[in-house]
Amino acid sequence: MKGYVHVYTGNGKGKTTAAFGLALRACGADKKVFIAQFVKGKVYSEINAIRNYLPQTEIKQYGNGYFINKKPAEADIEITQQGLREIKELVKSGDYDLVILDEIFIALHYNLISVEAVIELIKNKPDKLELVLSGRYAPHKIIVLADLVTEMKEIKHYYQNGVKARKGIEF
Repeated sequence: MKGYVHVYTGNGKGKTTAAFGLALRACGADKKVFIAQFVKGKVYSEINAIRNYLPQTEIKQYGNGYFINKKPAEADIEITQQGLREIKELVKSGDYDLVILDEIFIALHYNLISVEAVIELIKNKPDKLELVLSGRYAPHKIIVLADLVTEMKEIKHYYQNGVKARKGIEF
C-alpha cells in the first residue's frame, strides 16, 4: 500500500487530536506507529494513553517544555535537531508504517530546524510510509509537497471566555 504525506495545520484546536486519532486507527489495523512530539516536553494525557493502551506505538518528545512566549534556548534547538536526525534514521529503517511529527511546524516557525531539512525527509521517505506533520504555520513549500492538507480553523473557543486548559481535554 502506498503511503502519503498528511499536513494538519491552522489556528484551530484539533491538529494533534487528528494525528493521534490516525495513530489509533493504524494500531487497530496492526500497523506500527512512531510519534515524535516537537517543542512539547511535559507528559500529556495522550502520552499516558499511548503508553498504557497502545504498546505497538512508540512516542518520544523532542522538546524541553513551553517557550512559545519567549525566545527558544540553545537546548531547545539542540534537542529538536537531534530529534530530526533520529527521525531521519527511523524513517530510513522502514520499521514503521506511520510516523507522526507532531508540532513540527512550530519547530520550523521558531527556526529550531530548517524547512529544507523537513522537505528532504518528506522527499526521501519510503514509498509505503504514511507521514503526518502537524502544527500551526505550515510552510507553503511543505503544503505543496503534501498529498493531504487539512486546515483547522478556529471559529469560537471557550478559552476566549477565560477557560483554562483542562486535563483530558486540552492536555
